[in-house]
Amino acid sequence: MEKEGKIDTIIGRNTVVNGDLKITGSIKIDGTVEGNIVVKDNLFCGNTGFIKGNVTCKSGVIGGKIEGNIQSEELLEFQSGAQMYGDIICKGLIIQSGVFFEGNCRMGQKTKEKD
Repeated sequence: MEKEGKIDTIIGRNTVVNGDLKITGSIKIDGTVEGNIVVKDNLFCGNTGFIKGNVTCKSGVIGGKIEGNIQSEELLEFQSGAQMYGDIICKGLIIQSGVFFEGNCRMGQKTKEKD
């Protein structure tokens, strides 16, 4: 992932957000988001991050827990300790050891964005 250091929005560890988010740049989530997330660039979900909702992003690095579907235009990486409950659509996928994944995955197909 290019320019991993540029994060436009941060949701802190003890923060809970209820509702859908639409992010123009990149986001780092260390807290809880209950709602759908659309990220134009990169999604970083830290090991304390929890997302309950569907995610659409360019690419993502997941270390926390997601209950919902992920649609990524490019690469998704699940770091050790991550938990994923839902379906994935992406071009590339990295799953490190120690990741729990329950769902389906489709790769290499063009993703369709729903508005």
